[in-house]
Amino acid sequence: MQSTASYLWHTDDLLGQGATASVYKARNKKSGELVAVKVFNTASYLRPREVQEREFEVLRKLNHQNIVKLFAVEETGGSRQRVLVMEHCSGGSLLSVLESPENAFGLSEDEFLVVLRCVVAGVNHLRENGVVHRDIKPGNIMRLVGREGQSVYKLTDFGAARQLLDDEKFVSVYGTEEYLHPDMYERAVLRKPQQKTFGVTVDLWSIGVTLYHAATGSLPFVPYGGPRRNKEIMYRITTEKPSGAIAGTQRRENGPLEWSYALPVTCRLSMGLQGQLVPILANILEVEPAKCWGFDQFFAETSDILQRITVHVFSLSQAVLHHVYIHAHNTVAVFLEAVCEQTSVGPRQQEYFFEGHPCVLEPSVSAQHIAHTTASSPLTLFSAASETPKGLAFRDPALDIPKFIPKVDLQADYNAAKGMLGAGYQALRLARAMLHAQELMLRGLHWVVEVLQTTCRRTLEVTRTALLFLSSSLGTERPDSAAETPTPQELQGAAELRSRLRTLAEVLSRCSQNITETQASLSRLGAELAKRQAQVHADRSTQQIQCCLDKMNLIYKQFKKSRMSPGLGYNEEQIHKLDKVNFSHLAKRLLQVFQEDCVHKYQASLVTHGKWMREVHKTRNHLRLVGCSVAACNTEAQGAQESLSKILDQLLQDKAKGAQASPPSTAPHPSPAPQDLALHMQELCCEMKLVAFDLQDNNRIIERLGKVTSVPDA
Repeated sequence: MQSTASYLWHTDDLLGQGATASVYKARNKKSGELVAVKVFNTASYLRPREVQEREFEVLRKLNHQNIVKLFAVEETGGSRQRVLVMEHCSGGSLLSVLESPENAFGLSEDEFLVVLRCVVAGVNHLRENGVVHRDIKPGNIMRLVGREGQSVYKLTDFGAARQLLDDEKFVSVYGTEEYLHPDMYERAVLRKPQQKTFGVTVDLWSIGVTLYHAATGSLPFVPYGGPRRNKEIMYRITTEKPSGAIAGTQRRENGPLEWSYALPVTCRLSMGLQGQLVPILANILEVEPAKCWGFDQFFAETSDILQRITVHVFSLSQAVLHHVYIHAHNTVAVFLEAVCEQTSVGPRQQEYFFEGHPCVLEPSVSAQHIAHTTASSPLTLFSAASETPKGLAFRDPALDIPKFIPKVDLQADYNAAKGMLGAGYQALRLARAMLHAQELMLRGLHWVVEVLQTTCRRTLEVTRTALLFLSSSLGTERPDSAAETPTPQELQGAAELRSRLRTLAEVLSRCSQNITETQASLSRLGAELAKRQAQVHADRSTQQIQCCLDKMNLIYKQFKKSRMSPGLGYNEEQIHKLDKVNFSHLAKRLLQVFQEDCVHKYQASLVTHGKWMREVHKTRNHLRLVGCSVAACNTEAQGAQESLSKILDQLLQDKAKGAQASPPSTAPHPSPAPQDLALHMQELCCEMKLVAFDLQDNNRIIERLGKVTSVPDA
């Protein structure tokens, strides 16, 4: 046990160890509060006095929620060693988070944004106080778990920090070699004499490497054999890196250097966030000072990301979930253009559904009025352009699974188990993403089918109402004797009118039949969708993968414990061998479930989804044609009404002239009075006006429906 006047700790409770100090978990003697104590070793006292005092001075000056707090500076009772008493972060370091198999391919998007926000805020506080850290890396970023389980990351270890303004330089070299700026690496690691001085922007290089590591789970610059084994190639990669590249690797011994300008496909960040992050990484991982950003631009660009809101959009045509990052003060038009950048679907071709209903987005309104979305409840984008669904892009986890070596090597076995487990967690995430994508595909198609069914019902109602009025008008017969009164021209006009009305009725009848057939087709598709949804909900492949992972985790923890021991006894070694066999079997079973039950079903669902999408597009286009036909009927009805009005007006004028020119005569068979014939024609005209007005109203309804059912202009 070790102690100061106020704190007590055991040397077994080691939290971390560096070249000049060790950090232990300690308790306040009075309150029992957990703290972290940094105890300096003998080597630290060999440094100049001003260097020893520097960390104390820097920590006393800083006060920020993303900087580990300094509570006190005390001395141990016996050796009178100086001890820094600091805030205890129960979540370990960012490095320990990244070394967990769950994060073998980087952090989740939400957690990465927390890291970005905290690191940017902490570094900004350093710059406001004229401090350069000089050793920023995941191991020096601590994680505090809040009361609600949220993560808070804090910068720590200011042993290399010093006061430095933006225009000042320094010559001393500190830091961890994988995260060092190349100029510092050349002198500190390669031991090459050079007279370069360094400025505050060396922290930006370290931040870039740290953010890449957090996003991908691996370092950006990796020579064959690793950074610590091939230092000359490591230096070559960082200094020869083309402008804009964010990573470089050497895959085989003496092989060529390969450059990357994007994050790997295994990265868990969405393409929307990657599109915002990659330019920042490219501009702070620049060796030449003239090309590298300064802190002002770095803070401006990262703050721009952190101030954006995320709108989740599932493209039904592509079968891909997109994360669209925009500012709340942007207009919907900006959002539509951002969607276009990610989906290649033009704003005029974008139609949206949300929670089962069409969602009309007015381009001129503020984006903050867009519905609140999540990955489980996104906006569903329906594009008028038909395309083959591309689905989720992924790398087969089997390609990243290492194998155990035959002999017992505790460290090698631990590393292999960790790699297998990491690939297993990646398979689980992919399996869940595939299952979720199938749910979104089926849900979105179900909504589209429901809207089309509603359109069919309304259009059918409109068509049948029009047919009823037309049938009523065509069934009205005037007395045969009235034919003696109208002129031949009037008779010809009436006959043409009736012919046009019959044609109109026939067209509407065919429309009614087509709509009925379309309804039946949509009902069959709806039944298939419901059946498939039930199958997806009953899928248990992810549970099977999780079960394998749970069993693998138990063995992995044992391997992690065993690697710390000097060796194993005979019985323990036999158990270790059996555990290796069981671990391999579980990994094989996990991959089998992933390939056969997840990937195979997902790929089949994409093919089926493409077929259903083509059917839906065909149905939409068919309904558009039907709507055009009904609209044409409306135009015909209006024309018929106008013609009927002219015939009636002419008939009334002729009868009025006839009554004035000659007195009435007695006919052998009485004929209907002119006023009776006029009355009959007037009734027919009124009925046709009703038909025209009703069809005109129906046409307006169809035009409104057309906004949803018709194919927009490209």
